[in-house]
Amino acid sequence: MTANFKKSFYLLTSLFFMWGLITVLVDSLIPRLKEIFELTYFQAGLVQFAFFIAYGLISIPAGALLHKIGYKKGIIVGLAIMGLGCLLFLPAASFRMFSLFLLGYFILASGMTVLQVAANPYVTVLGDEKTASSRLNLSQAFNSLGTTIAPAIGAVFILSDKIKSSSEIALLDQASNEIYLDNEASAVQLPFLLLALSLILLSVVVMTVKLPKVLNTSINTNYRDALKDKKLVYGAIGIFLYVGAEVAIGSYLVNYFLDMNLAEIIRTNESMRWIITFIQPDDLSNVDNKGIVASFVMFYWGGAMVGRFIGSILMKTYSPKKVLSVFSILAVSFIIISMSTSGLLSMWSILGVGLFNSIMFPTIFSIAIEDLGELKPQGSGILCTAIAGGAFIPPLYGYFTDISSFKTAFLLLIICYAYIWYFARKSAQLKPVIS
Repeated sequence: MTANFKKSFYLLTSLFFMWGLITVLVDSLIPRLKEIFELTYFQAGLVQFAFFIAYGLISIPAGALLHKIGYKKGIIVGLAIMGLGCLLFLPAASFRMFSLFLLGYFILASGMTVLQVAANPYVTVLGDEKTASSRLNLSQAFNSLGTTIAPAIGAVFILSDKIKSSSEIALLDQASNEIYLDNEASAVQLPFLLLALSLILLSVVVMTVKLPKVLNTSINTNYRDALKDKKLVYGAIGIFLYVGAEVAIGSYLVNYFLDMNLAEIIRTNESMRWIITFIQPDDLSNVDNKGIVASFVMFYWGGAMVGRFIGSILMKTYSPKKVLSVFSILAVSFIIISMSTSGLLSMWSILGVGLFNSIMFPTIFSIAIEDLGELKPQGSGILCTAIAGGAFIPPLYGYFTDISSFKTAFLLLIICYAYIWYFARKSAQLKPVIS
């Protein structure tokens, strides 16, 4: 990799970190919004629907936009839109408007979509094509660093205090009511205000950096040509199911742990208490049960970070398809363990799924577009459209939880990971049809 490519790679990797941080910080708001607006699990899943449906609606137009303005300007536009979405959380929190929260999520995800459509294929071509999967896994490892930090931020700033129900709020006098609502708003506003400022600063940095032109975006190509490649189509289904499964687990971990009464087990377990006090140094008697269990969500996303660093190394020796196949089998195995056990074993086994999630997105992505050549921007647009799986599978998982239980609903996620195993095996047999 040349010196210019390395600088571009480092900059793009910082973008991966930011959207990882923001994506999981959204997860931290779900249990809070569920209590504030007294939502069912299905309704709470609509938060992820508003966030991930943007990928389904914006990815294809984003690919067309990149052909008109180029990758660098596309990245700047994506960062600006993300900043606007973060700023919408300020009035949404002040006025306690669920619809405004959903709009903010959609705008935030729209900017992130433009960013992903540009950044993912860009990383794959910043060097030797044989190491594209390894390189994208390395960038995605820093994405996972952001997702690892986010739960700790959410636990401390968003989930640490107890939410009052509408009936409890009605019993407060006017002064106490205003103080309570102001405190609730500020708990949400501060993290997203800081994120908005960071995104604006990052867009300024991108403006000043000269990025190499590695793809000819002036060639007249279309999505129909890209869809002739079966590997891309199979990969898009894989991305849809993977993102849906990963987000469903991450979104409902706090509620799943509360359902198993893990907060009380953690409070009375010395080793678990040490982990909590490391993240939240306050007296645990003052920390709500949500804040207690939310502190452990970082291990789910932290596993993804560790796994991507490991995957980046493994794929220099083993075929990405073989690594993907093994990791998908292990993900299913750990879900089954969590389904069939209880207590801390059930908790740690579902958190362990994050380790095996690690390489799935970047590996599926790089395998799916490896034969596309100059059609990579279109392929990226199609694959990023498939990220909309995060809009449909979490609410569906929430629905199955409402009518049965968390553990029974895990059957849906096992089907998702089983398909990823199938894709890993099938992709080796698919021949390129695009020259």
